[in-house]
Amino acid sequence: MPSLIDIRRRIRSVKNMQQITKAMKMVSAAKLRRAQERTIAARPYSEILNRVLANVAAAAASNEDAAQHPLLAVREEKRIQLVVVSSDSGLAGAFNANLLRLAHRYLDENAERDIRIEAIGRKARDYFKRRNRNVTGEYLGIVDRPKYEDAHAIAHKLIDRYSKAEVDAVYLCVNEFKNVMAPNLAFRRVLPVTLPDASQNIDYIYEQPPQELLASLLPRYVEVQLYRALLESNSAYHAARMTAMDAASSNAGDMIDALTLNMNRVRQAKITREIIEIVSGAAAAS
Repeated sequence: MPSLIDIRRRIRSVKNMQQITKAMKMVSAAKLRRAQERTIAARPYSEILNRVLANVAAAAASNEDAAQHPLLAVREEKRIQLVVVSSDSGLAGAFNANLLRLAHRYLDENAERDIRIEAIGRKARDYFKRRNRNVTGEYLGIVDRPKYEDAHAIAHKLIDRYSKAEVDAVYLCVNEFKNVMAPNLAFRRVLPVTLPDASQNIDYIYEQPPQELLASLLPRYVEVQLYRALLESNSAYHAARMTAMDAASSNAGDMIDALTLNMNRVRQAKITREIIEIVSGAAAAS
């Protein structure tokens, strides 16, 4: 049975840990608010861009050159570029584990294909390099502070590879922000671009030919997809971390209660033993 000193040290250690987890929860809550505002603000832009792209594509449908744009070319998927957006740090529960498990399952199911990985975030980079996967690019420190310039650079790297037929498809694996309790795992194709359905077509008056507008909108569409993925992942990470730190603080409280109860039992047993020794000594002396 541990001594009272050992139990008191353990209680003090757990209390210190509880203070740290509570502080980390507050920090993540503050960061989540800012990240969530940026994420929600970016969603309408992405949705409007989809509608505009659909209308421009419908207007340019009669032009054969527009239909032959490199980003619309559909090929047999033999060489695949997989973009995995993780976080740079942990302490967020199963945030990275579930994401990497999804990506790993896709790799196993398509083992016969040549799959190259663009790892965004330290966790994804370390995970795939430990397993000797074909990591063609790594980006560290950009998920915590998403910038459009970073998404632009990654998007044009992917666009260049796809336009040169170095890869036949580009897929994105990311945690999207759903709510504070749990993220939404998303796995979708980015290239070739699948044009949205123009069921509610708006008859725009175009100053430029629709095919020229379509050619300029398609790269922007890919950029926005990558930028939104960075924003969504950042928000989902802070939500997961806040939830994990809250659970850790609660578990620490339960452990402190259990240790305090055990300490009281040990102390009571010690007092009882001392009383018995005193009584026994007095009885023997008489």
